[in-house]
Amino acid sequence: MLAMILLPFALAIPAAELPSADVRIHEYLTAETNRLSARFLDGAQTRAAWEAKRPQLRREFHEMLGLWPLPPKSPLKATITGTHIAGAVTIEKLHFQSIPGLYVTGNLFKPTANAKKLPTILYVCGHSNQGRDGNKVAYQNHGLWFANNGYICLMIDTLQLGEVAGKHHGTYNLNRFWWQNRGYTPAGVECWNGIRAIDYLCSRPDVDAEKIGVTGISGGGATTCWIAATDERVKVAVPVSGMSDLESYVSHRVINGHCDCMFPINTYRWDWPTILAMFAPKPLLFANSDADPIFPMDGNRRVIAKLRTAYAMLCAKDAVDEYVSVGGHAYRPDLRLAIFRFFDKHLKGNTGPVADFEYPTIAGASLRVFPKDEDLPKDAINALADEQFVPLANVPLPEKPEQFAAWKAGLLKQLREKSFRAFPESKPELEVGMSVKPSVLQSRKDPDRPTNVVIQNPYGEGEDAGQFWRDRYPNDDIFAYHLRGSGPNRWTTTSPPNTVERSFALLGQTADSGRVHDAIALALRTKQPKVLLRMIGKQQAGVIAAYAALLSPGTIDEVVIVAPPTSHRAGPYFLNVDRVLDLPTALGLLAPDVTLTLIDGNDKAFDKTATIYKLAGAAEKFRRE
Repeated sequence: MLAMILLPFALAIPAAELPSADVRIHEYLTAETNRLSARFLDGAQTRAAWEAKRPQLRREFHEMLGLWPLPPKSPLKATITGTHIAGAVTIEKLHFQSIPGLYVTGNLFKPTANAKKLPTILYVCGHSNQGRDGNKVAYQNHGLWFANNGYICLMIDTLQLGEVAGKHHGTYNLNRFWWQNRGYTPAGVECWNGIRAIDYLCSRPDVDAEKIGVTGISGGGATTCWIAATDERVKVAVPVSGMSDLESYVSHRVINGHCDCMFPINTYRWDWPTILAMFAPKPLLFANSDADPIFPMDGNRRVIAKLRTAYAMLCAKDAVDEYVSVGGHAYRPDLRLAIFRFFDKHLKGNTGPVADFEYPTIAGASLRVFPKDEDLPKDAINALADEQFVPLANVPLPEKPEQFAAWKAGLLKQLREKSFRAFPESKPELEVGMSVKPSVLQSRKDPDRPTNVVIQNPYGEGEDAGQFWRDRYPNDDIFAYHLRGSGPNRWTTTSPPNTVERSFALLGQTADSGRVHDAIALALRTKQPKVLLRMIGKQQAGVIAAYAALLSPGTIDEVVIVAPPTSHRAGPYFLNVDRVLDLPTALGLLAPDVTLTLIDGNDKAFDKTATIYKLAGAAEKFRRE
């Protein structure tokens, strides 16, 4: 169903048919993809090197899911609301809370006649819209097969399409790019729900905690990858049509066929197959279909080749295998049998034949955890998961002025690591994807007068009015620039699927962090010795100017912002920035060297900025008009 809906977006447009700005930015994204694709296993070439890197990489991956530090494991409050009998199988209808108020609904399939611990499968669902029944009911046949063949199987709903619904499509079509600021991705919620599901399973007397497998297709295939990479208790994993690589997602624009739950935020700029390689050397079946438009075979071939390399390096080449079914994005009998055989072999030691199934369909309403609308929990936060799952930073100010320098250095270090990691270590240069020709708003040609660089607002309509700046600085040179993605550099933006903006995040960047890069490059190009350089802009453009000054110390002498936003939520958008600091604090970090003027910036939020300037001994350099 998902493939049919998203297929039109997944079709790649030949570069020759794209406008020139689209061609330039696509060339840039492709070049960045190629750089990251060469970083498989973070460059490890030997088993010793990989084992040394894995603990740090595991922590990084948790962070890219929004799971670092790990949320506390609060009481699950697991509740069975009813049962349903299907032949020799008992289906328990249950829910638990992965964090307080975040409800996970599921069906647990088990053999009715059982008195011992059984190998257990966590089945994580793909995108099948079953309304109030939850998407778990679409995959019930898998639970029935496992239970009829001596397993326990817990099948859990996803956030987007579960009985207690939230959102998966924040940057895909809801314009919630502030998710990137918070380091929030629904992939993290789905992974955490899976981890807590395993917590629940391990608490049951009928589950063999040493024999737990995980599987699912599409979105469930992706979640299988996240859980396998993060939870050591998983012994066998079978992701089905759930992972491709950056070349497929970005260079071939297959990202257009996927929602946000399919992607961690790639803060540390990993090559994508490294995620699944974290599961090595445990048994892994990488299952796909040969005519799947949103998991094309060229990407599948690249992923499995890298996985085989990783497993061979760990002396476990026989533990990884692939299965390719003939057809599109769906289960078929041969694919199901390959999955069941793999689990039978590695969880039960059974290498004999496996039979397919044909079980009568159980009405979805019969499998509901909350049968009626009035049964739905009133304290559920599922619809607010994006607001509450990843906490905002709470940065205390230094208590004494002499602590300011170290405090500022620590925050700048975090910004460079978490939000601007893609910046080059050397001085930024202008890149493909932006025009360097300025609009000359005023040229006095006086070498001793300040130079003003106006950053045109990429969020605004048309160009900022030049007369405002001419009136303010009548004797100075004033040059206005459009950065990447704005003015003549504007690439095509269609929502959904927001191709370029979402591709940046897969490469550890955002469009706005790229604009900061461009602004720094312009400042370095414009800066003249002993001549004041002032960078100015309205609203989000002014904040871009401020970050350019912050990240290029000694280059920009003054920043002027008209009508500044009070938080990053309105943009500009930088990965994880709200996990590091808030916007008034970021502006305060310009002290003591950069003069900051806020015009129409009298909101009390900027009182914090004034306090920071005072702590830095530069109160006179912060002005509000």
